[in-house]
Amino acid sequence: MSLDRIALKGLRARGRHGVLAAERELGQEFVVDATLFLDTAPAAAGDDLTKTVHYGELAQALTEVVEGEPVELIETLAQRLADVCLASELVRKVEVSVHKPAAPIPLPFDDVIVTIERSRA
Repeated sequence: MSLDRIALKGLRARGRHGVLAAERELGQEFVVDATLFLDTAPAAAGDDLTKTVHYGELAQALTEVVEGEPVELIETLAQRLADVCLASELVRKVEVSVHKPAAPIPLPFDDVIVTIERSRA
C-alpha cells in the first residue's frame, strides 16, 4: 500500500544550535521542513482529526525542539525533530530538512540544509 503525505514546509524558529560560542550566545533562525508518510484514508472516511496528524500541534512541537536545548550539529537537531514526528503511531516514515541560512560560512551561499529520512522500525 502506498502512503499519503502531510508536509509542513518553511517552519521558522529561533534556536541556539551550532559549534561556535557566538551561535550559542546569539542564536539564529532555523527553517524546518517535515514530510510525514501515513495512511490518511481512515481520517478522510470519517472526517476524523483523531485518525491523522494535527499539523498545528506538530508545528508547535517542532518549534519547541528548535527553541529548546541547544545542540552542536544540525544533524542532531534533525534527528530530534524526526523523533517528534515519529511519536505518532500513525506515522510510518518521515523526511526532515533543517535549513541554517545564517550558518557561519565566510563565503556567499544561499543555505545549508541537512535532510534525513527515518522510518518506524
